[in-house]
Amino acid sequence: MNRRNFLKYSSLSGLVFSSPGMTYHWVKNAFVHDPEITRITILHTNDVHSRVEAFPNDGSRNAGLGGASKRAALIAKLRRENTNVLLLDAGDIFQGTPYFNFFGGEIEMKLMSEMGYDAATIGNHDFDNGIAGLEKQLVHANFPLLNVNYDFSDTVMNGKTKEYIIKSFEGIKIGIFGVGIELQGLVPSELYKQTIYLDPIQAAQKTIDFLKNEESCDYVICLSHLGYRYRDNTVSDVVLARNTRDLDLIIGGHTHTFMSEPELIINRTGEKVVINQVGWAGIMLGRLDVTFEKNTRGKCIYCSNTFIK
Repeated sequence: MNRRNFLKYSSLSGLVFSSPGMTYHWVKNAFVHDPEITRITILHTNDVHSRVEAFPNDGSRNAGLGGASKRAALIAKLRRENTNVLLLDAGDIFQGTPYFNFFGGEIEMKLMSEMGYDAATIGNHDFDNGIAGLEKQLVHANFPLLNVNYDFSDTVMNGKTKEYIIKSFEGIKIGIFGVGIELQGLVPSELYKQTIYLDPIQAAQKTIDFLKNEESCDYVICLSHLGYRYRDNTVSDVVLARNTRDLDLIIGGHTHTFMSEPELIINRTGEKVVINQVGWAGIMLGRLDVTFEKNTRGKCIYCSNTFIK
């Protein structure tokens, strides 16, 4: 588990550089047909904001992009082409179009269920119809909402979320958990009621330690709605990555950051953490192919974030 490789798709080839414990390659193929490789395809979205239909073809910047039907078709195609697929969301499922105003999130949850999402985390806008409004829509979701730093004990959401899930693919165990942004000052208190915000770094590290040490997970993913990066020391994905250990991948949201490729951040033990985010409104579908060598258990990543046209 000490040797990790980071593999990204690029028009460049042959460029190789290394650092302690990890090697990076810019190549064009990700061991697609190698029987000694287990490949897990991670598809992800964030901040879809109730964008059920594609943007209108009106000549604007996002004309024709996104839309649930095109995203569903792309996801189905990728599932046909790949054996081991995870589908994840980093929060702010709700708010942004009349679909939310009229149906309160029901349409969004039903569509994500039809697409086969494995898990999502909670964004600040998911409280926009109140915490009771969020709880009301859970009946339409056949996937869990993951969060480790919101204490819902004195709310209607008590017991309605999970801290983590574990998915297994060909003997590889993937641990997935979620963290959310501080709600005070961002969301009116009457919407989130008695929800208690816990330190996301401490809560994340406790969960990572459990997933790695107790559950023997080979790979740990955080679904984060903290935001990618800030100019001050506000907790962000970058801050989370720098101040934890044994976290492999952060799938981010909140800041609507379009990333054509992931960023690598040095963690507290000198290893690399991968951060990826795909903007907002379902305009892009993130894709990360994580490969595990059967003889070394080394990890590689092939990235291909795609605009949904």
